[in-house]
Amino acid sequence: MKQSKLFLLTILSLVAMFMLTACGGNNDEAEETKEPNTTEEESTSYTVENAMETVTLDKTPERVVILTNEGTEALLALGVKPVGAVQSWTGDPWYDHIASEMEGVEVVGLESQVNVEAIAALQPDLIIGNKMRQEDIYEQLKAIAPTVFAETLRGNWKENFELYAKAVNKEEEGNQVLADYDNRIKEIQTELGDDVNKEVSMVRFMAGDVRIYHKDSFSGVILEQIGFARPESQDVDDFAEMNATKERIPAMDGDILFYFTYESGDGEATNLEKEWIEDPLFKNLEVAKTGEVHKVEDAVWNTAGGVIAANLMLDDIEKHFLSE
Repeated sequence: MKQSKLFLLTILSLVAMFMLTACGGNNDEAEETKEPNTTEEESTSYTVENAMETVTLDKTPERVVILTNEGTEALLALGVKPVGAVQSWTGDPWYDHIASEMEGVEVVGLESQVNVEAIAALQPDLIIGNKMRQEDIYEQLKAIAPTVFAETLRGNWKENFELYAKAVNKEEEGNQVLADYDNRIKEIQTELGDDVNKEVSMVRFMAGDVRIYHKDSFSGVILEQIGFARPESQDVDDFAEMNATKERIPAMDGDILFYFTYESGDGEATNLEKEWIEDPLFKNLEVAKTGEVHKVEDAVWNTAGGVIAANLMLDDIEKHFLSE
């Protein structure tokens, strides 16, 4: 009997030792798992230099508010759906070409009239805006969340895009978006052949204003990237000739003319467009006589100003030059 009890005690002791060892091993594994996670969280901290100051972000933002139209397109192209965004300049409330992707996004005013209270209510962990548009409310915005501002809106959309990609910690994805776009440009250049030497003219109609677009505009930069020639009076490194009079209609001539109309809903811009397009001076342009005058979407060729619009503009270029 004593031997049986001794044997039983020995077995129980061995079992207890085994359980203690197993528990200790599991604790070690838990500690080993925990430490790399802590290090990974720390590694997401990053800084973003921008038009206002250097901003430090402790983690990849999940609730982003964007305060420019072109910035909205950048976020969507990066796979980031903002929680809040300024309303598109045309559309209800978004441009047609992004409406399906913006379902559920809260409107926080316009680029030129931001609703700070609406932004605060969304509890963002990042706000992206623009110095040219919102410098006067920067202090209010940074009191809500870390705020990153681009410098300007005109010209090359790529510069702002790179800033936005860094701000949302998606530089790798951003580089791929840019590479895909650059590859499209190269393919179009190759397919165009000698057609790239054609002079492309651009005109915009607005209520009370007719503009002849130059090289430092959204669409002007894209035309230059492709390598198109421009009429001599449009081959200028600035934005546009504004408030053009009908005496300037000859400056609109070229091998092909694209025009776009910013219609706010009152019909004034559309009426102005019709008046000019039907003017005898305009009909006497060589480009009109050859039937190479084409109306395109204002949102795509000018107003949206982002990467999605840029690719849609390339679609138009392919349609008008390469579809035959």
